[in-house]
Amino acid sequence: MQYPQRFSDLPEYAFPRLRALLAPLIPGGAELPMSIGEPMHPLPAMLGEVLAANVGGYAKYPPNEGLPELRAAQAAWIKQRYGVEKDPETEILPLNGTREGLFAACVALVAERKNGDRPVVLLPNPFYQCYAVAALTAGAEPVYVPALAQNGFLPDFASVPADLLARTAAVYMCSPANPQGAVADRAYWSALLDLAETHDFRIFADECYSEIWRETPPTGALEALGPHDPERLMVFHSLSKRSNLPGLRSGFCAGGARSIAAMKQLRSYAGAPLPIPAQKAATAIWSDEAHVEDNRALYREKFAIADEVLGNTPGYTSPEAGFFLWIAVRHDEEMTRRLWTEHGVKVLPGRYLSRNTDTRFGGGNPGAGYIRAALVAPADDVRRGLEAIRNEIERERQP
Repeated sequence: MQYPQRFSDLPEYAFPRLRALLAPLIPGGAELPMSIGEPMHPLPAMLGEVLAANVGGYAKYPPNEGLPELRAAQAAWIKQRYGVEKDPETEILPLNGTREGLFAACVALVAERKNGDRPVVLLPNPFYQCYAVAALTAGAEPVYVPALAQNGFLPDFASVPADLLARTAAVYMCSPANPQGAVADRAYWSALLDLAETHDFRIFADECYSEIWRETPPTGALEALGPHDPERLMVFHSLSKRSNLPGLRSGFCAGGARSIAAMKQLRSYAGAPLPIPAQKAATAIWSDEAHVEDNRALYREKFAIADEVLGNTPGYTSPEAGFFLWIAVRHDEEMTRRLWTEHGVKVLPGRYLSRNTDTRFGGGNPGAGYIRAALVAPADDVRRGLEAIRNEIERERQP
């Protein structure tokens, strides 16, 4: 198949497509947004106090590499969460939201040529749309590797044809996965790191949903690094989901010292460090786990509601982590329209998060025939939305 060569070749972003799909239609009830993963739980209690105490920091340019105390807090969090030491001076870079870092990593670290040819960046499919634009910006060819039910919704990168692996410069991997909630275990990460060593590519591990889980904390890629070259792996974390703070724009990346140095150099020309008051707040929030545990308990309640309401519904898979449901339906766009016009419930058609796959991977769009529903609203609203989904799936399957 022909892969996109420039931005204009990419399909429109998912949410403008959803707006266009639903714009002519009238909602059939109180509007309930389940299409976007914007957390609605309480903010950390210390946020306002720390911001107010440091408001004078808005009068200063923030340091390019982030405040030392913020880097120290993020390194301490990695140690506490994963048991891995990272040097806050050379192996941590605070980010203005992880999207900045996920984009910049490709630009800073993907070479212009790989084995004499245009480099390849492998992406899970479905995927966070930033990955594809980052690959194109770096001059690479994005290749979409399907994450299918038969593989536990995790992409099988080892199945990529040898000619593409020879050109692969980087792999994006999201665990817990958006949208499926699947988790890569230590064996998966170890095998991917082995593959990276064999074919000389980097791994960009998007772990932004790592702190929303049901029973067991998801394994992090850093835990599997072992004897592998630390420059092979860069991990990305965020306060957006962990702490219900998408507007604070606080994340970080951790990787090898040379990789972080390249990221810092790119930011010095084209980046936007987080304002000092926000960095002070982030330092306090990365250092506190009590609010994270409270947040996780609220999501566990909604996981239980999902299992109760949808447990016997065809197409439902109970997620391991994250806060999305990835539900198989017969017609994802039609189901989205019906949920809106009959119930006022807004979900996202799965095909909007995916791309058509090369015939070497079986062809087709792996998101077609799924809807994504976010469990971010209050529990009673989530129950109403899930009951509407269940009713419409039962209706869809009637002869």
